[in-house]
Amino acid sequence: MIRFIVKRVLQMIPVVLLVATLIFGILYLVPGDPAQIMLGSTASEYELQEMREQMGLNRPFLVQLGEFLSDVFLHFDLGESYLTGASVGGEIINRLPRTLILGIASMVLAFGIGIPLGVTAAVHQNGWGDRISMIIALLGVSIPTFWLAMLFVLLFSLKLGWFPSSGIGGWEYYVLPTVSLCFGGLATQARQARSSMLEVIRSDYVVTARSKGLSQSEVIFKHALPNALNPIITLAGNNLAVIFGGSIVIENVFSFPGIGQYMITAINQRDYPIVRGCVVM
Repeated sequence: MIRFIVKRVLQMIPVVLLVATLIFGILYLVPGDPAQIMLGSTASEYELQEMREQMGLNRPFLVQLGEFLSDVFLHFDLGESYLTGASVGGEIINRLPRTLILGIASMVLAFGIGIPLGVTAAVHQNGWGDRISMIIALLGVSIPTFWLAMLFVLLFSLKLGWFPSSGIGGWEYYVLPTVSLCFGGLATQARQARSSMLEVIRSDYVVTARSKGLSQSEVIFKHALPNALNPIITLAGNNLAVIFGGSIVIENVFSFPGIGQYMITAINQRDYPIVRGCVVM
């Protein structure tokens, strides 16, 4: 197990290096002058040249790339914001717990609701339980996350006033973003659970368990479900990555001060150190 973990960690190193190189190269080619962003439209050409020199933007691409990779991977320095001068790493550390709570809560909710839905659909195959569960799963796969989030804001914030529509505070600020973010993962978990359970239910050991007179709940939860969990757990790991990626959109809809909103704001303002830092993180 330890050798497997070490191998995976070592495989991650070239991937992260490649991602860091790609994001630096992409932002280097994007139109826009960071010096102009910092000084504003009224700056003279001499002031722009001075700022470019100060920021190191006049140096060759490979020199800038080497300095960026050295700062990130040798000195653990993600740079400073062009606009505020604040440390990108420090800001990410401050926002990371909120994004982690949002992502993990969404994952737990997707896992806790999706698996029972899938098991219900498999046990009642072609019945009402199956149809209702798969309709919910179909809606979860089909509805765009940002559109669902806006519907939740209209209904539960503006109309009913149950939950706040934006910002951060107590637990109530996490409810709508968490539910919005988990819906897609919930659907994929339900479909995978149904598929896995249908394969297991037809197995010989499940038939034998039924022939011994065990109750339906014992057959399902003691014999069938444990053996169906392997592909479900594998999919859960993939869903976790999807959920954290989707948090960028959700945080922007709810003005949730996590890493996703930080990155979107930086993209709109062409604050490239923040974008690079968030992508690498």
